[in-house]
Amino acid sequence: MNSPMNDEVEHKLDSEDHEHPNHPRSKAIYLLPNLLTTAGLFCGFYAIIAATQGKFEQAAMAVFLAMVFDALDGRVARMTNTQSDFGVQYDSLSDVIAFGVAPALVVYLWALSGIEGRWGWIGAFVYVAGAAIRLARFNVQVDTTDKNFFVGLASPAAAALVMGMVWVGEEHGLGSAAFAGWAWVVTVSAGLLMVSSLPFYSFKSFDLRKRVSYLSVPLVIVVFALAARDFALTLWGVFLLYALSAPLYLLLRRMQRVKSA
Repeated sequence: MNSPMNDEVEHKLDSEDHEHPNHPRSKAIYLLPNLLTTAGLFCGFYAIIAATQGKFEQAAMAVFLAMVFDALDGRVARMTNTQSDFGVQYDSLSDVIAFGVAPALVVYLWALSGIEGRWGWIGAFVYVAGAAIRLARFNVQVDTTDKNFFVGLASPAAAALVMGMVWVGEEHGLGSAAFAGWAWVVTVSAGLLMVSSLPFYSFKSFDLRKRVSYLSVPLVIVVFALAARDFALTLWGVFLLYALSAPLYLLLRRMQRVKSA
């Protein structure tokens, strides 16, 4: 004879076994998007290891590869309808490592450690703090901000700005000691841009099927030609222009207001 407790346990197990397929258990996670996020996290971790071994060019490349995985995981999740709260939180933690801690440590070991006093690691910390605050603010404001613009420089773009500098410096044989001052300025500027309120175009509404100006074709050809000649410098130049786009736009608007006043 079954006791009331056994009947309750059997009923609970039976209800769990017949759970609706559209409502999976909360303990389950989706493999594909989280696998891509893990790949990005691995790239960030590898960048740190490579930098400690003096392989700064490989470290910079690893961070750029992490950007590719970061772009893919969200798109794959939306395409396959596998979004989850776990994936959002895991992606943010991965971004803190890949686009916050890793670039800061790489640039510190590459150039900032040669700065006298504490200014070197202070500059690296400003970048890390900026990346962490940027990601936390993005998670809080994701449902209230304009999808076409980022509030502050996105952490992958900031990482590309810093790592592009390291990549170009290594490829062109620029002495990291002589470049330390500029490296500090770029690193701190990237950190401050991330926590700024400047609007940066997100390219989320960009559609390749839409008509564009005829000037876009020769511009793309020029970019491809430059990339074929010097890929690292062209890549860094693109992200440098993107980082400067919002400050320059704000400056132009203020100049126009002064003239019209």
